[in-house]
Amino acid sequence: MASFEVIGGRKLSGEITPQGAKNEALQVICAVLLTEEPVTITNIPDIVDVNKLIQLLSDMGVTVTREDEETYTFEAKNIDLEYLESKQFIALGRAIRGSVMIMGPMLARFGMCKLPKPGGDKIGRRRMDTHFIGLEKLGAKFKYDSSDEFFHINSEGRLKGTYMLLDEASVTGTANILMGAVMAEGLTTIYNAACEPYLQQLCKMLNRMGAKISGIGSNLLTIEGVEKLGGTIHKLLPDMIEIGSFIGMAAMTGSEITIKNCQIHELGLIPDTFRQLGIKMEFHGDDIYIPTQENYTIETYIDGSILTIADQIWPGFTPDLLSIALVVATQAKGTVLIHQKMFESRLFFVDKLIDMGAQIILCDPHRATVIGHNKQVSLRGIRMTSPDIRAGVALLIAALSAEGKSVIDNVEQIDRGYQHIDKRLNALGAQITRI
Repeated sequence: MASFEVIGGRKLSGEITPQGAKNEALQVICAVLLTEEPVTITNIPDIVDVNKLIQLLSDMGVTVTREDEETYTFEAKNIDLEYLESKQFIALGRAIRGSVMIMGPMLARFGMCKLPKPGGDKIGRRRMDTHFIGLEKLGAKFKYDSSDEFFHINSEGRLKGTYMLLDEASVTGTANILMGAVMAEGLTTIYNAACEPYLQQLCKMLNRMGAKISGIGSNLLTIEGVEKLGGTIHKLLPDMIEIGSFIGMAAMTGSEITIKNCQIHELGLIPDTFRQLGIKMEFHGDDIYIPTQENYTIETYIDGSILTIADQIWPGFTPDLLSIALVVATQAKGTVLIHQKMFESRLFFVDKLIDMGAQIILCDPHRATVIGHNKQVSLRGIRMTSPDIRAGVALLIAALSAEGKSVIDNVEQIDRGYQHIDKRLNALGAQITRI
């Protein structure tokens, strides 16, 4: 198990470029299973979860060619269906939650899939009913073996288009159903579909491959099934979660940082939410410039009441950045209520921040009230453990702003979502040692 040793209290400066979007990568890489033709994807981040998914597809029989550091070509001509019975597949499939998105493409093209219950962050219940119910409506049949936690999925012949109203706007659920529907017979309508930029990117990629998807960017998708898809070239968006993390890091450490090539028009409420926390920023073309701020003040509502920052389905504020917003608030002037609606275990890392000297009241598993120090009292370095990807980076940001030395254990969690984060932050002046 690796750890980060962090010497805090150092101001950072310079430029940093966000990696390709992790959540988009997991979707579009699974989509290569829909065609025999080559699919080239650029701006792929070099992170654990994505690398494991690429390895899984390679083991399934996909020919994977690495063109350069960020570009891969995939050719899913000869898929080994027997591999789905292997111990290797079970181990890799359980290691990453993104593996669930092979279901839609495999059903669409081969009429079957087997899948172990996927893993991922321990942030509370993450049910998969939306995936299964949607694919069942297209004609798939599911059997779950609770003894070995294995899903068996089959369809009798070609999937058939239908109307469906999703019970939740699940991003991965919508992606899975969408990929199942693109080669289904007839018309599929998905209402209450997720509409995140990642999903819009998947839709655009599939349309370039020959799919017929309309309503992109809305919560009502219409898919006219086609018999075959072809190859394409696709470039990932920059990772909006990294961008938000860097905005928060700059404010916490009082640093002057420029975040390059952000695709600002795809960030939704992320910049405005950090502005509500008092963080100043300027847009220079497609770059975000964060000036040095000695202090930042949390806004209140018009009537003077305490601000609430809550996660919402897109285009609301993404739940992946709530932990960053929370840690940023610990050194702001003012008070904020952080309301994590979607996952009941994602705020449990705040005990580490309290040990560092933060003033936080954990109201219940979903809500925390943060009373900011206004940088009058620094956090202090401690030893702590990263519980998941986003909490891990929040703790890293806290450690960078703290007095003294912090040690963060289990940084493999951070590596799952952030590419070479220690090297990239050290290039800005941070002092992070991997041990």
